Parts: sequence; C-alpha cells; structure tokens
Amino acid sequence: MGSVYAGLLGAAGNEVWAVDTWEPHVEAIRAHGLRVEGASGDRTVRIHATTRAADVGEVDLIVVSTKATDVHAASIAATALAGPETVVLPIQNGLGSADTVAEIFGSKRTVIGVAGGFGASVVAPGHVRHEGMELLRLGEREGPASERLERIAAVWRAAGFNVKTYDDVGPLVWEKLICNVCFSGTCAILDRTIGEVLDDASAWAVASLCASEAYDVARALRIELSFDDPVEYARAFGLRIQQARPSLLLDLKSGRRCEIDVINGAIPRVGRGVGVAAPVNETVTALVKALESRSSRLG
Repeated sequence: MGSVYAGLLGAAGNEVWAVDTWEPHVEAIRAHGLRVEGASGDRTVRIHATTRAADVGEVDLIVVSTKATDVHAASIAATALAGPETVVLPIQNGLGSADTVAEIFGSKRTVIGVAGGFGASVVAPGHVRHEGMELLRLGEREGPASERLERIAAVWRAAGFNVKTYDDVGPLVWEKLICNVCFSGTCAILDRTIGEVLDDASAWAVASLCASEAYDVARALRIELSFDDPVEYARAFGLRIQQARPSLLLDLKSGRRCEIDVINGAIPRVGRGVGVAAPVNETVTALVKALESRSSRLG
C-alpha cells in the first residue's frame, strides 16, 4: 500500500521519498522507477528511494504505511524526517497503530487515515499492483476536521484518490476493521481470494460471523457506525475487490509475521472489556497463529 501511495502521489508531481528497509525494492525503484498497476492504470514513476530516513531531510507529511507490527520501529526512524510543522499520517489495518504513532510524535501532529477497497500486493521489487481504489478516509486524532486536514486531502485527491474527511475517527477505524476481520483470517486459513470466500457458503458463514462479532463489540463501545447490517456491509465491500488476497494471507504465504493480533485477534481482546464474547474471531485467530507457527518452522 505504501508503494501505491508513493507512486500515485509522485505521478501527480509531488516530491516523494519512499523509505523502506527492503533493499531490493529500494534498489529497483532507484534503477527503474516504481511501477504501479491495477485499478489506477499502469505507470512507472520516478521517485526518490532509500533505506535510511536520515537521507531525506525534513518533510511536510510523513505517511506511515507499514505492517502494524512495524509501526513503532518505523515511527522511531521517521523522527529524522520531522520538523516543527510536519504532520504524521499512519494508515494501517487493525487497532492501535495511531496510538503508537501519537506516543512518538504527539497527538497534535498525528492525523488518522483509513484506506478501504485497494487490495494491494507486491508483484516484484519495484512493482506493485492494486485491485481497487475505493476510498481513503482522513480524520484528526483530536477534534473536528481541520484546515490542515483538508489541505492533505486535496493533495491526495489531486493524485487520483477518492478522499473524504471526517470529524469523528472512531467509526472510520471500526468500519474498516469489520471488513478486515470478515475476510483476513478466513482467506488466510483457506488460502482463498475474497471472491472465493464470498462464493463458498461454508467459508462465508465463518467470515460473516467474524464481521457480526466485531459489529457487536463496536456497538458495545458506543461507536456510531453508518450501517445496521454488518454482514451486508462486508459483503458489499468484498464484491468490489473479489480478486484481492488480503495482506494477512500474503504475509502468511511469504513466511512473514502477520497482523492477526490487531485484526481478528483484537475483537475478543476488546470484547472482554465490554462483556461481549467473540468465539469465532478467537478461533480464527488461533488457527492463523497455528499456520504462522508451522510456516516459521518450515522456513
């Protein structure tokens, strides 16, 4: 996802630096440019790339687009990019990343992004693809949408993104999370695309129960969601990116640490605090962890 953002923002004429610890990716971008293909078209963009944040200097906007497990380390490294007016925008799946970023940079300079309907993956070093380009939601961590938030939104819109700004970020996070928990764990366990889960009655029974449990927890937290039917909401989301494989599945297949603890695993954890059980999400989380453990041993 970070490369999709970097490529499209760079193609719109912004000065963009991609900072990544994956050296082959950085080297490919330096040598040949960053290729972004999929729902936005097919383009190769020349942007800056480095493995060292210290190479960049002060920037206007830091976009933290790593796995949730890497947010703390990435944010510490990104302090080298921050000046007095720098704004930090974390965009992650699951719960907790914005809190981690705010602990390092402070709440006042942290805004929150929630991306939905992209289905991004790495094809090869220097080459990424996304299956959709639905919506990027932006909100201030504290208070209503501000002038600076609208300026950030305008930059992303000019790069071709569909962007909306919001006064209350709580619903943004949970509405995305409900879709994540619906598909991420189930697709990972079964090694299926989102569309394949939708088409299989048994798989969809598990996935839809995950979404319903997440909805029940959100309601118990008094989160004001924009829908009353989580199953239909998640289904409609999935139908727009049927060919996508959730990042959790891609990580599992590649032997990387996956984000199950902040997606499906977050639902029973938060649910216990408000007296709402989430046994399906708990089971799905345990099964993904078992697959992750097996993958680590085989690797």
